[in-house]
Amino acid sequence: MTGELFAPLPLRSGRVLKNRIGKAAMEENMAGTGQLPDEQLFTLYRRWAAGGAGLLITGNVMVHAEALTGPAGVVLDEHAPLEPFTEWAKAGKSGGGAMWMQINHPGRQVASGMPGVVWGPTGIGVSLGKHSSRFGKPTAMTPQQIEETVARYAVTAQRAEKAGFDGVEVHAAHGYLLSQFLSPLVNKRTDQWGGSLENRARMLLDIVRAVRAAVSPSFAVAVKLNSADFQRGGFQADDARQVIEMLEPLGVDLVELSGGSYESPAMTGRSADSRTRAREAYFLDLAKDLATTSPLPLMLTGGITRRVTAEQVLCSGVSVVGMGTALAVTPDLPDRWSGNREADRHIRPVNWSDKALASAASMAQVRHQMRRLARGSNPRPGIHPAIALLSEQRKQRKALRGYRTWLAGPRGKV
Repeated sequence: MTGELFAPLPLRSGRVLKNRIGKAAMEENMAGTGQLPDEQLFTLYRRWAAGGAGLLITGNVMVHAEALTGPAGVVLDEHAPLEPFTEWAKAGKSGGGAMWMQINHPGRQVASGMPGVVWGPTGIGVSLGKHSSRFGKPTAMTPQQIEETVARYAVTAQRAEKAGFDGVEVHAAHGYLLSQFLSPLVNKRTDQWGGSLENRARMLLDIVRAVRAAVSPSFAVAVKLNSADFQRGGFQADDARQVIEMLEPLGVDLVELSGGSYESPAMTGRSADSRTRAREAYFLDLAKDLATTSPLPLMLTGGITRRVTAEQVLCSGVSVVGMGTALAVTPDLPDRWSGNREADRHIRPVNWSDKALASAASMAQVRHQMRRLARGSNPRPGIHPAIALLSEQRKQRKALRGYRTWLAGPRGKV
């Protein structure tokens, strides 16, 4: 099994990944002027491209200029100039691997101080106890808004292909808009988008159909899906199994499995659910089960840092090993594995009792490493989580001022 990690993987679209190691999406929050990628992101992705991964997936790119997960989010809509995206694609492909763009809409997971819109399937807000006020109060989407959002995904995918990306990944995990529609806890609609799983999956399936129709057959289309959202009464592993089956006839190349949401941040290893492993491959048990019936190749992301774990993931029937944090700390980890070496640095663990705060600090630590890579420096994973969090909050406040100005200008009116 040892060699399979570096075996090529042919996809349905005809694309071939040069190996089974993928850099999973991590939200960089590093947009330059005009919510566009700039030299920071180009440098960061050239660094990852040189590290040997067969696939790089960008952090989420927003399909709607008025709905961002953070004020420094990248936006690719009908108005965005393509040149910066062309440069970004070129940077990501410079090492011979594939470069995919993750495309996303935050839905209700929008900070309360952000301008623009806060939408959801229904008006149920993010529930985080004393931290709930950090998020805006959502309004239920109208049928017209749903249809316009489906069209936005197709436009972004089409323009990503034009810019030179090899594929897109539709983000339907981690509690963002499509994950909200899939969740019976958040989606209480009584129309064609609510109720049964078929109805709750309708928006995702319509988006995948629209994207597939807007791009060429050789362009890869993937979906990121929760294996479970780790909330009682929420989206479960059997729901994931059924959604994967619904995606199969639509020309999907790959389904990436993760888990959790802002309310239960299992993707940062913070869920108390016994089905996530304490240290590595948080969702392996669920993925192993889903792999037995999946008609599509699966990618598994969440806490993988060692080659032995990666090989264990492939042995379970998963086709691609996805890594995020590990590559933010050790960008050349795939090359190290090919030379039988391991990472010699690991991010400082956050053991705070407040899960929401601990999750935010963990993400801030990872962003700190990405910013260092983007400046051409080496990672410094020992940074104290509180310092990383405070630094990130300062940067977000500055970015928010820029985003407000941009959105209020003639370009932002969409």
